[in-house]
Amino acid sequence: QVQLAESGGGLVQAGGSLRLSCAASGRTFSGYAMGWFRQAPGKEREFVATIDWNGGSIDYANSVKGRFTISRDNSKNTVYLQMNSLKAEDTAVYYCAVRKRYYVGDMSFLGGYDYWGQGTQVTVSS
Repeated sequence: QVQLAESGGGLVQAGGSLRLSCAASGRTFSGYAMGWFRQAPGKEREFVATIDWNGGSIDYANSVKGRFTISRDNSKNTVYLQMNSLKAEDTAVYYCAVRKRYYVGDMSFLGGYDYWGQGTQVTVSS
């Protein structure tokens, strides 16, 4: 079992920045790839970014490329999402997730992740 706890969400004006954190416990964090997803009201949960176990492989959704940065600190069992130049359409609940250990399919597929946090709300005012 693994527990994930997101933090850092809040209300920010368009053009502003937020840094989300996801603290993991209950499993050896450093051996697992992680992902960030988001779900806006009335929409399906969508992929935002993913990072492999040591940060050597990173991928982003096209909608956030150049604005968001995913990173991790294995010594702190934490993965981060730095969000800059925020837009109103970034408003959503943001979730972190642990990728399944031997999963090699589409990294944006929700089914490739088996543990999820409770989410943190990000609201961008225009």
